[in-house]
This record gives sequence, C-alpha cells and structure tokens, in this order.
Amino acid sequence: MNKTELIDYVANEADISKASATRALDAALEGITEALKAGGSVSLVGFGTFEVGQRAARAGRNPRTGESIKIEEARVPKFRAGKALKDALN
Repeated sequence: MNKTELIDYVANEADISKASATRALDAALEGITEALKAGGSVSLVGFGTFEVGQRAARAGRNPRTGESIKIEEARVPKFRAGKALKDALN
C-alpha cells in the first residue's frame, strides 16, 4: 500500500473526502516527524512506538575504490511494533 492507497482507504473508512484524508495523514506524519526531530518519541497504543536512535561514528569502505572513509554519527528513526499489531499479523 502506498500513500495514495492509504488516503483512499482512510477516506472510505472515515467517510470523509480524499482532500480531508490527505490533510489528516499529512498532519499526522508531520507531527511524528516534529516530535522525533525534538528528540522525543511517539507512542500509538496498540500500534507501536516511533523513537530516535543514535548510530555511532564508524569506519567504512568505498566499494568502488576500496578507500577507507569515515562515516559520521547519525540520529536514525526507529519503530517498535506494539502487541496488538504483532498479534494482528499472526
């Protein structure tokens, strides 16, 4: 399912227009993004938790030249599925 299909699904299930569903989905994704940028986490009970992880700096290798490069540390998004989501899949 891509974003357009998700918008269609939300519009049909909630009995709202596609434009309203698009605005709602965009607002939800923006809210999650802003919370993670601030270093927080977003917990959706039954679905899962979005949080920020830290990836340490490390040495890497350029596959084309074989030259050693330094990879900077980075903040990365993480998602941990909730029990209800896990149960729904099994």
